[in-house]
Amino acid sequence: MIQNKTIIIGLTGGTGCGKSTVCSILEKYNAYIIDADKIGHNIIKKGNKAYFEIIEHFGKDILNIDNEIDRKKLGNIVFNDKEKLSCLDNITHKYIIKEIKDTINIIKEKGEYKYIVIDAPLLVKTNLHKIVDKVWLVHCSLETRLKRLIKRDNLSEDILLKRINKQIPFEENKKYADFIIINEDRENLEEVIKQQLKKEV
Repeated sequence: MIQNKTIIIGLTGGTGCGKSTVCSILEKYNAYIIDADKIGHNIIKKGNKAYFEIIEHFGKDILNIDNEIDRKKLGNIVFNDKEKLSCLDNITHKYIIKEIKDTINIIKEKGEYKYIVIDAPLLVKTNLHKIVDKVWLVHCSLETRLKRLIKRDNLSEDILLKRINKQIPFEENKKYADFIIINEDRENLEEVIKQQLKKEV
């Protein structure tokens, strides 16, 4: 069945806030999810343009035994160096944005989905918020985020706090949000999302 209008939702929020959980619920309501992080992982695979640009800037020491980019090695290089992180962003963001826009066009053309959701932590930073109909922001307490991330990533609280502190703050994203989801637990979460989707039609 062809839908009259596909609504594009930009979903953002910090790590550990539960964007993936929200996406899994949205999929039940005829939403196509575009995962910006997944695209970011794919575009740096061997043979892609971003792969060669990254090696040119960061050298071959970041490669693993299969000559693929070792994301952990690359992460260690850029994590504590703003200039190097900015360099990496300049290389990758243009390819991620292009793929997201291309995917939107393909999915809209098919007309099979009521919603297209761009799951992107850097939605605002990359100006992707300008191409969506609505911006949804997922948020929860720092305590909840840390509990989830320690369980998921098996990293120390200190390391996780450093990563969280380097991300775009909630107050900054809040300026652009049309809807804020407080995701402390899954109870009532689906109902909250369901009710909001009705308003977006």
